[in-house]
Amino acid sequence: MIDEYPLWKSRKFWLLILDTVVSIATFFVGRYVVQAEADVILFLIGALQPVFLMLIGAYTYQNVKLAE
Repeated sequence: MIDEYPLWKSRKFWLLILDTVVSIATFFVGRYVVQAEADVILFLIGALQPVFLMLIGAYTYQNVKLAE
């Protein structure tokens, strides 16, 4: 079954990678950007991150339903 559906074709995998990159970017923005700009950037990242997590959940739900 793993051979039939490689990991790099998984929408969940790529969203997880994107979320990880955004989390790392959040760290560096908070550390190295001027505080006034960092607050805005961190707010936007914080507002969008739950959307990505919901997409991962929706894709998982869809994949389970298709497998039934």
